[in-house]
Amino acid sequence: MSSRILMVLTSHDRLGDTGEPTGFWLEELAAPYYACLDAGAEVVLASPKGGKPPLDPKSDAEESQTEATRRFQQDDEAERALANTRRLSEVSADDFDAVFYPGGHGPLWDLVEDKDSIRLIETFWAQQKPVAAVCHAPIALIHARDASGEPIIRGRQVTGFTNEEEEAVGLTEVVPHLVEDALKEGGAHYSKADVFTPYTRQDGLLITGQNPPSSEPTARLLLKALGK
Repeated sequence: MSSRILMVLTSHDRLGDTGEPTGFWLEELAAPYYACLDAGAEVVLASPKGGKPPLDPKSDAEESQTEATRRFQQDDEAERALANTRRLSEVSADDFDAVFYPGGHGPLWDLVEDKDSIRLIETFWAQQKPVAAVCHAPIALIHARDASGEPIIRGRQVTGFTNEEEEAVGLTEVVPHLVEDALKEGGAHYSKADVFTPYTRQDGLLITGQNPPSSEPTARLLLKALGK
């Protein structure tokens, strides 16, 4: 029986008060999406609002393209799935074997506080199922707690988009949270590699990746945790 993996995308489409668009980062969806599909898993997409989530246009630019993003853009079935994501409030962890959070800047505004997302993470964790997030998406973990009421990141090895990487993209003063700082403040054992170098951390069933180039390696760790 194939594993079912839930991928949770942001529904937030604006970079603070700048008027600039944001959303999810295409590579961080496409690379894990195909890593999972090609391993024989079923992938279901969801977002807080359901329907088509906003794509960060910078991730759709030519310089951001990868083999996986091009494959996604030419895949009618993938595009249909993206246009019709399930609403998070209607999703149950009972129906899935693992959850994966692609990043992009959007999660800094919505997934960090989304009650349905937090509920899902806590349920996956309580059911001892893998929980993975990459780049900015580890911000979605900071309010999730275990059965004893402790933050699930506390005392655990994690990574995520670094302060230096946020500075490199010029958004340090725009974002409501710096991922590195938030994870440290939550009591996690945060570590990182050089700017935009692939880097992942796994602490039991908690799996995190630092940046866009880390998205496929993060998915590979998730699949390994599922025995694939």
